[in-house]
Amino acid sequence: MQIDTAATNEMVRELDRSFVFHSWSVQSAVNPLVIAGGLGCELWDFAGKRYLDFSSQLVNTNIGHCHPKVVDAIKAQAETLATVAPSTANLTRGLAAKRIIDLAPAGFRKVFFTNAGADANENAIRMARLYTGRQKVLSAYRSYHGNTGAAIVATGDARRIANEYATGHVHFFTPYLYRSEFHASSEAEECERALHHLRRIIESEGPATIAAILLESVPGTAGIMVPPAGYLAGVRGLADEFGIVLILDEVMSGFGRTGAWLALEHFDVRPDLIVFAKGVNSGYVPAGGVILSDQVCDHFHERFFPGGLTYSGHPLAMASIVATLDAMQEENMVGNAAAIGRDVLGPGLRALAEKHEIIGEVRGIGLFWAIEFVSDRSTRQPLAGSAIAKIKADLAHKGLLVFTADNRIHVVPPCIVSQAQVERALALLDEALHAFRAG
Repeated sequence: MQIDTAATNEMVRELDRSFVFHSWSVQSAVNPLVIAGGLGCELWDFAGKRYLDFSSQLVNTNIGHCHPKVVDAIKAQAETLATVAPSTANLTRGLAAKRIIDLAPAGFRKVFFTNAGADANENAIRMARLYTGRQKVLSAYRSYHGNTGAAIVATGDARRIANEYATGHVHFFTPYLYRSEFHASSEAEECERALHHLRRIIESEGPATIAAILLESVPGTAGIMVPPAGYLAGVRGLADEFGIVLILDEVMSGFGRTGAWLALEHFDVRPDLIVFAKGVNSGYVPAGGVILSDQVCDHFHERFFPGGLTYSGHPLAMASIVATLDAMQEENMVGNAAAIGRDVLGPGLRALAEKHEIIGEVRGIGLFWAIEFVSDRSTRQPLAGSAIAKIKADLAHKGLLVFTADNRIHVVPPCIVSQAQVERALALLDEALHAFRAG
């Protein structure tokens, strides 16, 4: 662990508050956690306080912090060619695209690179509209697709409301048995009724006006709601029936997070476009993209595609993708995510739910888990956000970083996490929930 002895937490925090404009914030209320460095599943500040990172930051550092193979690859690329226009042919870009296609389902051919998940969703929507000649995009109320023009309006949560400048977006409800919109009493019933609801939305909006259905394979920020068996396959069936492009957003759920290379592998579904970012290179250099199926590639083979980005396929980002995917394969990180989630993290979180009345539900897959908190189990009244903030602050004080949203804590460690680290995190969660109940 190396710490810059000339810097202090107070100095860095004041520098940030004075000159950095923060996202999703009231600026006067910003009081950021200071991070000086990191390695693996741990971070530390300038005073040497260490944190176990079970947020993976914004659920993106799937290989952990400062993986040496990825750091070395970025350095080597910077020394060879730091940047180049996307119109050129670049070896590292070609290798990154091939690595991704090799991990995609059969029937996918090319990758369009972007800078992040939001602009990847923007371009997937653009492709679907051009491919179909239609305009409307259907997406879920419980979703997050990014904070750019069409992506934020495709997003279903309340953050879209202040940003509704894009047009042609329609929302619908997806399965969520714990808070069913369909008065269902089983996963099978929830699935059947959710698919009927989507069919009626399609019919009511006019199938000939709908370009795409955009869904997260497993909704992330919205609550890590693993879809019931048959749901995504049912959506695929509706898309086929009405000639609609199916876009699966794997920005948060892809590249090991669910214990598979892509989350869609769990659900027997093949979309037309796959959106990715985050875990493809753990966010070491900003990168995202769209994986195009054969039929969409064929459409643009002789047609102009009116889209592009200055940093599309940036060499440093491409080097980090190649090194990340190679390291994940060599070190069996996806297998580790599946095993630790199945055998340690999942059972441990369920055991916490047995002990603590404020836990309404625990759900997840791989290393992608949510704890939903309630003030009353019988009514399922969500626990107030202020209470979640208090629990989160206590966990940070104890040295555990978690991702929070609404009345939930998301437990999403890197795919390299060990059994011992998970057991330590579970113990800290247990302590914090006992302290909250006592306080």
